[in-house]
Order: sequence, then structure tokens, then C-alpha cells
Amino acid sequence: MTVVTRFAPSPTGLLHLGHAHSALAGWRRARQAGGRFLLRIEDIDHTRCRPEFEVAILEDLAWLGLDWNGPVRRQSEHWDDYRAALAVLEGQGLIYPCFCTRREIQAEVAAMQSAPHGSAPRGPADTPDGAPLYPGTCRRLSPQQRADRLAEGRPYALRLDMAAAMRHAGPLAWTDELAGEQAAQPDRHGDVVLARKETPTSYHLAVTVDDQIQGITTITRGRDLFEATHVHRLLQALLGYRVPVWRHHALLTDAAGRRLAKRSDAASIRAYRADGRSAAEVRALAGFPD
Repeated sequence: MTVVTRFAPSPTGLLHLGHAHSALAGWRRARQAGGRFLLRIEDIDHTRCRPEFEVAILEDLAWLGLDWNGPVRRQSEHWDDYRAALAVLEGQGLIYPCFCTRREIQAEVAAMQSAPHGSAPRGPADTPDGAPLYPGTCRRLSPQQRADRLAEGRPYALRLDMAAAMRHAGPLAWTDELAGEQAAQPDRHGDVVLARKETPTSYHLAVTVDDQIQGITTITRGRDLFEATHVHRLLQALLGYRVPVWRHHALLTDAAGRRLAKRSDAASIRAYRADGRSAAEVRALAGFPD
């Protein structure tokens, strides 16, 4: 089987050493195996993604010495692919519209947590990514209530009915090359959002669909996305997709031990270039000396 890996940045800022590490890990894995390395731009967040950052991504990767096979896949050019996947899940009766705002969800979760024992459901308040665990408010709406809200033009998200989805799929597992075989536990994320009224996909749905369409065999990405894989494995099963293997690598940190991130103003590849560093030096800083 041909090894196919990918690097999939979002154009919401400049690449830093953590991005370089992830890109180089996937690129070297593919090249050493005589396989293919693909580039995908995850630009579904139209409020934060900017074309100048995409240009910088392409330039910085080329400067680092990375090449990729085939054209770049941009998520914003493939809405129909995500709509088709949603239609499959809708046909299975596994998604529903949710009209709750973030504030309403937080308020309901807080009320559930503070209720006297036995008077209301109690459980973990947060999902693995720190967001409030959705309490299922709109899952309990009647078909008529949903129709009325939709007719009113209310904003909504499309959520996966997690309990129903897990019954449909049955027990699942996935393999990480570093952590070994994992029993899929997507219910820890609750009824995840798969799309919104104005955007026909979410991160979870888009990456699952994209990896299938692009034929990815090995998903190389940061350890911060390890927990999301439980959801992706479930979506693969529901949509009848093949199952890749994953390799979640350790995250690079700064001198203070904080993981490199755009929001923390981590030094960018562009900044190292401006300082006169060579591509070989930056590859070494990213953990891949020549």
C-alpha cells in the first residue's frame, strides 16, 4: 500500500516551529516510504482565515525544502463534499438542529452541576477540549418544535446524536503508532457540532471527509488533536470510510515550557528567515536536523 500523508494548516497566522515539525514529520514519512505527501488548507473559518497567510504558508514550506504531490486542497472549495456527508448522516437519523447559544449552554450546564443530588443529571461539565459538554437540550425537541424554529430563521448548529451514533456504529478502535491501539470513546465529546446554518461543515466533519477523499493512510499531527480522533473514528464508521493509522507527535514548547501556538505569538518561520537563519538551521530547530 502506498503511504499517503498530509499537512493541513489553517491560514489564520504565520507558521511556527511546531507547524514545521508536523509538516516535516509527514513529509519525511512519505518520502522515505516512496509515498505521497499532500497539502491541504483548512480555511472553513472565514472570519479568521486570510489569503496572505495562505501565501506565507506556501512560501515558508517551499523555503524549508518541502514539496507536495498534486494540487493544494482548500476546504472552502469543497462545500458539496461536506453536504453530501451530512446527507448520509441525516438519512441515518443521526443529526439534529441545535438552536442553543453558547451562553445558554453554559447556563444550563452550570444549573445541572449545582442542582441537589438526585434532582437533575450530574456528570462532567467539560469535554476533553475544555468546552462545556452539551446537555442535549435541542435533541429533546419535537419535530414540530424544530420545524417552527427553522421556519423562524433562527441560527442553528447541526449536532451529532452521539448516543444514537454509537449504537449505530457499535464498538470501535483506532491505532496510534506511538500510543498503540485505542478503544474509541467519542461520547466524551457529547453531541459534537458537525455544521452550522451558514457553514456546511465543522473541523471534525471536514477533516474526516478530506482524509477519505485524499486517500490519507497515515495522519501525522500534534498530540493536542489526539482526543479528537475518537470522534473522527466514529464518523469514519458512520460514513463507511476506510480507517487510516495515526501518529500524534509530541508538541514543541518554548523556553518556559509552553507549547508553541499562534495565539501566544510563537516565533514564526518568517521571522527566522528575516533573521538570516538558513532552512537547515530552522529544520534542526524544528527537530529534523539534516
